Amino acid sequence: MERIGNFYRDRFSGLLVALTIAIAAVFLSDHYGAPTMLFALLLGIAFNFLSEHERCAQGIDMAAKQVLRIGVALLGLRISFAALQDLGLIPVVLVIAGVVTTIFLGIGLTRLFTKKTAFGCLTGGAVAICGASAAMALSSVLPQGKDGERDTIFTVVTVTAFSTMAMVIYPIIAAALGLNEQQTGVFLGATIHDVAQVVGAGYGVSDHTGDVATVVKLLRVAMLLPVVLIVMMAARAHLKADKTSEAKLPFPWFVLGFVALVILNSSVDIPVVISSTLIDVSRWCIVMAVAALGMKTSFAALVKVGWMPLVLMLVETLYLAGLALIVITFWMV
Repeated sequence: MERIGNFYRDRFSGLLVALTIAIAAVFLSDHYGAPTMLFALLLGIAFNFLSEHERCAQGIDMAAKQVLRIGVALLGLRISFAALQDLGLIPVVLVIAGVVTTIFLGIGLTRLFTKKTAFGCLTGGAVAICGASAAMALSSVLPQGKDGERDTIFTVVTVTAFSTMAMVIYPIIAAALGLNEQQTGVFLGATIHDVAQVVGAGYGVSDHTGDVATVVKLLRVAMLLPVVLIVMMAARAHLKADKTSEAKLPFPWFVLGFVALVILNSSVDIPVVISSTLIDVSRWCIVMAVAALGMKTSFAALVKVGWMPLVLMLVETLYLAGLALIVITFWMV
């Protein structure tokens, strides 16, 4: 009984720390306007020493992995097939092309300069799909080398910062180019990284723009499922071919949960109180996971990443925005 008590106590302590940091991050975000994920990361890094504490280490690791997967699975409640059908063909093609080509751009550039294919996939997926949530989901199915957690936290920090800047800059660009409300909504939804920033930018322009931007963004979130599955299969094939590697990748059961909830949300009228509660749970789980990942990372480790990954993510961001503007300008008149 004592061993069982210690098992749960050790995990409870780390989970409680991650939850406390998540609460602080949400509080600061609500009162000062900066992204929740950024606060969660910075506060988590400040408590990096707890990841080495025997009473907290297992719970922190659990928050960074299992709690994350619960949060990603619950993202399926944001998506329904009916909402996606209302978009029309061009935004759908734009989103699919943007996701696929941005990921391949990231892989190609990293192979050219560092040979780290996994990092290019991680950054490309984060930029192309849904920011920090995509980075966390992809990191759970990619092979975890010695720098895996450091690369993930760097990606989350950078994509969150770029998303915040895009929330301010992209509506100004849309207005300067004379885009109408529909076009602006597609542009914002297809390019800004995180859901919260898309909502903020879209409804800051108009209600119609906000509605369109949100639906386009949720289509990008829906791309998380096929991308994670393809990346998982490619990573497994690579590990199987690499006879020197003994690493194994766990099956991402959270993907099945994601699919089930998308189907459920598309076929059944889920009471608003239930769906909104579970979406809030998803948000809290992801914030807890980001806080836990922050506690497992130090500023010294982030500094070692260098300037090249920052430039890589900037190029990916600019490419995605440029592609969206070309498609909207020439095909959405």
